[in-house]
Amino acid sequence: MKLLCLTLMIVLLASASQVLADGDAVAGAAVFRKCAACHTATAHENRVGPSLIDIIGRPVASLPDYNYSPAMKAFGADGKVWDEVLLRKYLPGPQALVKGIRMTFPGLKSDRDLDNLIAYLRNPAAAQ
Repeated sequence: MKLLCLTLMIVLLASASQVLADGDAVAGAAVFRKCAACHTATAHENRVGPSLIDIIGRPVASLPDYNYSPAMKAFGADGKVWDEVLLRKYLPGPQALVKGIRMTFPGLKSDRDLDNLIAYLRNPAAAQ
């Protein structure tokens, strides 16, 4: 009986965390304002930083028309791809994960902001 209850609790908690991880693209658009001075997520336009349109699923440091820092090129040299897991490691402290990058953004500390920003990056049109 204890095992059944424990299993049920684990399933419920896993389901709840999956719901929370979905995020809200509209709220994510508001979080993205912190990024918008240097990036765009709705146009193939590089600014100080590269365009983030279609970032999820794209290899790290792969836009041919953007001059990535040597640190970011080295970080992506082994074939890393920007997925939700890597973004969750990177966005709380970009300089901590990739030493020597030019990006000065201090990072997102809130898991909810991460969820929402990733939802927005996954589908910016959903925020319209």
